[in-house]
Amino acid sequence: MAATYHQLPSFSLLRPPTRHHADQQAQCRTRTRRAGFLRRTRAMAMGTDLLGDFGARDPFPAELESQFGEKVLGNLDTEHKILIPTASALSLAEQQCSPVSPLQGPMSSDDAHRMLRKVVGWRLIDEDGGLKLQCLWKLRDFKCGVELINRIYKVVEPTGHFPSLHLEQPNQVRAELWTESIGGLSMNDFIVAAKIDLIKTSDLVPKKRIWA
Repeated sequence: MAATYHQLPSFSLLRPPTRHHADQQAQCRTRTRRAGFLRRTRAMAMGTDLLGDFGARDPFPAELESQFGEKVLGNLDTEHKILIPTASALSLAEQQCSPVSPLQGPMSSDDAHRMLRKVVGWRLIDEDGGLKLQCLWKLRDFKCGVELINRIYKVVEPTGHFPSLHLEQPNQVRAELWTESIGGLSMNDFIVAAKIDLIKTSDLVPKKRIWA
């Protein structure tokens, strides 16, 4: 018995573009040309440095066809807030001094030694039964000592918490910090010390000799 073969109809896998698809492609090309024109205009106005010139791209025709924008999940009532960092999240030098009650006890020795790691060049001294912060600067001359004291004053004046400053002959400045009302150290002392650490002193200290 002879085998019988049936010829299957052929199908074309290529579908001719529809008018809707052609319109979408034309719109996409128009947006691309417009974006390119804006980038060139911005480059002419700002120079050739386009670093940071990033943005969202235009959707592809296939993405438009799939209506992907209708499938995005989200909440229209989402509330966006700009949160201000808490004091604990800020660095010590960025924090502000706060009023200290005379009824508040001074910082313990253990806490003071932990906080000492957050400031540079300061040491703890024990005078009259209370802890103090002390820092010494060796400067080029007497005039540089006066300049450093002026710079320290400008930095600490807004805080309302002032260190005890001493200009010692011939070229040394000594600063001491403590909270007199509680007879010891408070967080304010370390905040002010951190602010003082940011003061530029490289132009006031003796220049290092370089030997050939």
